[in-house]
Parts: sequence; C-alpha cells; structure tokens
Amino acid sequence: PGMLHGRVIRPAAEGANIVSVDQSSIKKFPGVKVVRLGDFLAVAAPDEWDAIQAAAALKVVWSDSDKLMGHDKVELWLRSGPFDAEETLVKKGDAVAALQGAGNKISASYYWPIQTHGSIGPSCAVADVGAKQATIYTASQGTHRYRPAYAQMLGMPNEAVRLIYVDGAGCYGMNGHDDAAADAALMSKTLGKPVRVQWSRQDEHGFDPKGPPQALTLEGALNADKSIAAWRTEMWLPRATASLPTVPLLAPQTAGMPQPKGISTGLISQNGDPPYEVANVAVGVHWHDSAPLRPANIRAPGKIANIYAVECFTDELAARAGMDPLAFRLQSLKDARGAEVLKRTAALFGWQVRAASAGVGNKTNKRGRGIAYSHYKHNETYVAMAMEVEVDRASGEIRVLRVACAHDCGLIINPDGLRAQIEGSILQTISRSLYEEIRFDTRRVQNVDWASYPILAFPAVPELRIELIDRPTMPPLGGGEAAASPVTAALANAVWDAVGIRLRTVPFTPERVKAALQRV
Repeated sequence: PGMLHGRVIRPAAEGANIVSVDQSSIKKFPGVKVVRLGDFLAVAAPDEWDAIQAAAALKVVWSDSDKLMGHDKVELWLRSGPFDAEETLVKKGDAVAALQGAGNKISASYYWPIQTHGSIGPSCAVADVGAKQATIYTASQGTHRYRPAYAQMLGMPNEAVRLIYVDGAGCYGMNGHDDAAADAALMSKTLGKPVRVQWSRQDEHGFDPKGPPQALTLEGALNADKSIAAWRTEMWLPRATASLPTVPLLAPQTAGMPQPKGISTGLISQNGDPPYEVANVAVGVHWHDSAPLRPANIRAPGKIANIYAVECFTDELAARAGMDPLAFRLQSLKDARGAEVLKRTAALFGWQVRAASAGVGNKTNKRGRGIAYSHYKHNETYVAMAMEVEVDRASGEIRVLRVACAHDCGLIINPDGLRAQIEGSILQTISRSLYEEIRFDTRRVQNVDWASYPILAFPAVPELRIELIDRPTMPPLGGGEAAASPVTAALANAVWDAVGIRLRTVPFTPERVKAALQRV
C-alpha cells in the first residue's frame, strides 16, 4: 500500500557529476517527488507512467565522465603498465629457456572485449525501508553476499535487512538486479514509502556490471616428434571481477556513501595453461585494479576467453606440425576422461582425420570444421566441441551450421535440465563470439539497445547434437557454464579450416573477417 514507482536519472556514463538540476522542469507532474543524494538522482510517483515521463523531462546538467577511454583503446591500456600487481600462476620446468632454445616455435595474441549480460528483461526491485527494518524484493544472485552492503547503505545492522528472492531476468554472474535493489532501498529510505524501481533497456546495457576485457599472448614450441616442447601464456586482466565486496553498487557510489570494498582474483585467470602434457609451462598475469566500466563475473568467468586463446593456439601448433587438430590433441592428452570426450565428440560430429584445408564449397561460400577441448578449471567438467561453419567471403558473415558436444560432469541427476544448460551455453557463447561488444567513446556507452547490441537470432540457431556421459560412481560436477568454455575456440578453428584466417579478436564481425581475408 502506498508504493511509489521510481526511475533513476543517469548521466551519459559512470563517473559524471551533477552540475545543476532544474526541478521546475517537471512541475507539470504534481505527484512526482525528486530524490537527490550527491550525484544520485531519481524521481518517484504513484503512477509509473508519470515517473517515466518526469525522468525524461527533468533538466539536468552533468559534467563529462573522466573514466572512459574509448572501447578501441582498451586492449592497449590492458597491455600497458604500470600494473597494480603481477603474478606467476603456473611454473613447470623452464618454459623461458626452452622457448629461447627452440627452433620450431610460434606466438600469437588474443583479445576478448567488454560485454554486457544482455538479460532479456531489464532489472527490477521493490524495497520497503522503515525506521528499524528493511525488506527488499530482488532477483539478485547474491542476496546473502550483498546484505552487508545494503545494511551499510541504510545505516542498519545486517539482521535488520531482509532480502527476499523473486524470479527475474537471469544472468550468470551479476547484472543490474543488485543495483536496482540499492536504488529502490535508497529511495524508500529517503521518501519513507515502499518504492519499486524498474530499469530501462538503456540502463541495463549502459550501467550493468560488465564482463571484463582480457588480453593474452601465447608462445609455444614443438619437439622433433611434433609434441609440445614448451608453452608460455601471459595475461593482462582487471582483477576486480568478483561479487561483493569487489563490485561497487551504483546507488551508494553516486550518493557518496561508503560501502564494502575489496580485490578479488581467481576465476578470471583460470584455464590459461594447456590441458595437455607439456614439460615446460609458464603462465603469468599482469593485474589492473580498475577497468573502464565496472567489471563483474559473466557466464564461465574468464574461462571462455582463456580457453579460446589456449585452444586456438593449440590448433596453430597442430597446423605448424602438419597434423590433424584432433590427433594432435590426443597425442598429448593423458587424461582418460578428457580423451573420451574428444573421441565421442569426433564420432558424434563425423570427424574425418586430415590437416586443415582451404575449405569446401564454391568461390564465395566456404565451409570448415573446428574442434576444441576444455577441462573446466582443470578439476571439474570435461567438454569437447566440434563445429561446422560457413563463411561468406564476400560479406564476411559467419554462419554456424552444426555443433557436436560430448559432456562429462560425472553423475547426472537431471538429464533434461543438463541438456538445456548445455544448449543455452552453446547458443549464448556463439552470440558472444559473433556479435557482442560494448562500444563506447570518451563520453558514453554507444550501444544501449538490441539494434546496436545484437545477439543471436532464432534463424541463426545451428543444429545441436549433444552426448551426455553419465558416470554414476563419480561425484556430480557443474553443468551451467563448462559447455560455454570451448565454443569460441571451436568456432574460430572452423573459420581457419574454411578460409585460412586466424581470428584473434572477439567478436568475429563481418568487418574483421573481411579485413583478415584481405591480409592472406
């Protein structure tokens, strides 16, 4: 009873400050209340349409943001110092010395851009904050983790804040749900009434925490018997990518309120080393404590980009050895379960042993196949992926035709649910590989709708063939993210097989494909 509908008025980009607010510009909406706390600015009204109209009509002058550098400069920034920390993650043998003394060696660099979760429905929350107790209805994945942040923002003890989970547009990581809840709670505390906050599509694309950028450079060398002699991976990553207390909430941040802070690493740097038998391996990471846009975990955090680099580079080594990509992997894979998912995927796909070709098809449209393997976190689910693509040489468009996947997560409890998770992982990651990148200049995020930030459409959905490997005597492992991890690598390797180009920057847009074709 008495609930108000709230809308937050946001600047063009994070980091901007309010210069002036003309509240007289919304005097034609008599029931609308303005909430301003520092640079947090919102309107609330009994009628939602009045709140929407008032938010659009309120005249606000903002300063320019000093955070953005332009999306096309992020990779250079990532790879440039000074760094906030540097770390050796893996050291086996002496990769540096082995590479220096090797005659048959190659190197390659890869880049993964900033991406949004792209939840189909924008975030929403309801908060009812009283003098001694607060109740927040939210679709957050982190109700327990974020409780201290809401309590600190509201000036209450943790036990006075109750968070009730409700279904909302999902994500794997952290989208805008936590921020919408903070918006609603701050407005409810200020106005003394329950407040419902609904984000817009522009809010979601422009201000949700983003999947972070990642840059990698790999070096490798072959032995005389075509096995891998040495491997070195260097990563450049922002390390503030976990949930609480690392990701700051927008409402207290813009209102100038303190909130829990911290630095977290771990998830984003996993799977940077090869899953194959190599005598000399080194993996190092250069950490940044900041990022152009708030970074947060996104599905299979870090692993898709890292396995994309590792498995594409494995294909490059196979090509250097003149070997079939599947045979090259199997000769160095000592894990029996890993070898089995590769072999089962190959059988499911109808893999024919040969070195990479120049593709099949006519002069314009060429088809190719690619394969990739993932042992998720090196201690969880085993996945292999084979993919057939068609590349239009004239337009640069890539179309995924069919996908085969063998998946071993130990004991299977819900086969239908697991299959749905695998299908979703594959389709979402095809979308992230082909289309998705947050673009921004020095003033604003530029693609804040589905027209400018496209995702995979139903006509582009490929044929999916999935084999579930049930192991009743083994413990159950994860099924929600592992299948996403080898998708991009399999896709890129299939493009190489089709038209002979290496795609080392995501997304694989027609423009990038045509530019790569012109270089060969």
